[in-house]
Amino acid sequence: MNRRQPIEKVKITHLINKYLRIRAYSTALCANLQVEDYTVQPIADVSPPKWHLGHTTWFFEEVILVKHMADYTRFHQGYRMLFNSYYKSAGEHWLQSQRGDLSRPTVDEVIDYRSYVDKQVVDFLSLANVDESVLSLLEIGLHHEQQHQELLLMDIKYILGCNPLSPVYCDQALDTILTLEKAQWCTFDEGVYEVGAIDSGFAYDNEKPRHKIYNYAFAISENTITNGEYLAFIQDGGYDRAEFWLSLGWEWLTDKKIAHPLYWKKIGKEWFEFTLHGLMPLDLNLPVTHVSYFEADAFASWKGVRLPIEQELEIYLSASSACTVTPDSKKRSDNKTSMYHPVASDAHFGQVWCWTKSHYSGYPGYKPYQGMLNEYNGKFMCNQFVLKGGCVATPSDHYRHSYRNFYQPHQRWMFSGIRLAKDIE
Repeated sequence: MNRRQPIEKVKITHLINKYLRIRAYSTALCANLQVEDYTVQPIADVSPPKWHLGHTTWFFEEVILVKHMADYTRFHQGYRMLFNSYYKSAGEHWLQSQRGDLSRPTVDEVIDYRSYVDKQVVDFLSLANVDESVLSLLEIGLHHEQQHQELLLMDIKYILGCNPLSPVYCDQALDTILTLEKAQWCTFDEGVYEVGAIDSGFAYDNEKPRHKIYNYAFAISENTITNGEYLAFIQDGGYDRAEFWLSLGWEWLTDKKIAHPLYWKKIGKEWFEFTLHGLMPLDLNLPVTHVSYFEADAFASWKGVRLPIEQELEIYLSASSACTVTPDSKKRSDNKTSMYHPVASDAHFGQVWCWTKSHYSGYPGYKPYQGMLNEYNGKFMCNQFVLKGGCVATPSDHYRHSYRNFYQPHQRWMFSGIRLAKDIE
């Protein structure tokens, strides 16, 4: 009779397998690239794929191996600075805007770096008496890697989208879903609700603590806004009518000569959209994506409604599918994804990150991570807006309804879309 392994050994084995699976997926996302694609950086916001592969490795090396593995030797001393993103406590770092200036290290050298660190992490977990604090850091590191997997797809899309040849990342045909039904509104009673991360399961520090809020009655659209609906806004002169735009948004629009969502292109009289599946005729039924906060807010103003606040959107995401929802409604689960582009405007989450009206800041009682990871989230709580709901590029086991994504109001290279809200009088 085989004796059961101690629970600690089973847990470590599970973590090792999870670690290797997540790390392998990052390199798999780059399998369709050519070596020339790995170093391109069209704008400061976009990092070269090679840098993502190096930085996620740097995280495990600096946060876990250097600090907790006795006699650990770094793969390359220069990588400590080169692949540091913004952690001032970890020392000097290379400027984000200059990541694409470096032809070295080569792609092969970065892959070797990943292999070296992966072996050291697995050996460390297998042989050392690892305590819970280190395992907690490992879990943060894995979710950090999954964040960068989404960023990889965002950045790869921007890199390829800047090329007039419209290179194809995935040559499999996009499996579109027709959604022609009239949008429905889901209403919520006035009352006390709970928002924020639950105690069980992983969550970042900015999702905590879970807390009660009082909300007046409101409604949220069951559908995200489609390309067709947004095209109607454009055709009605939406980008030429200042009354719909925030002052800063109008300045951004006029200064940058913005006239349509990112990746839309008009050829002759026809609209097209660049996707990771290539340049395709604009499908009016697909969710509009790659819009800024300024554009989302202007569209809502044009429709005579508003964007939701983040608490309303989290309540909606966590609610049942019943049309009228009360504060104690049960959690819903609904996640339609297909390939590398949003296709289902009727999905409740997992298609496009939806902008909210809420400025990104800490919850009441917010406590940031300690040590070097103190800089992970808290330092960005200024001049950014919260998005919720996940997208097609978000790994499914990384997402949760309490997740708080955040971007500056002009940014739109992420898979960002629009879900509308309104007050109930």
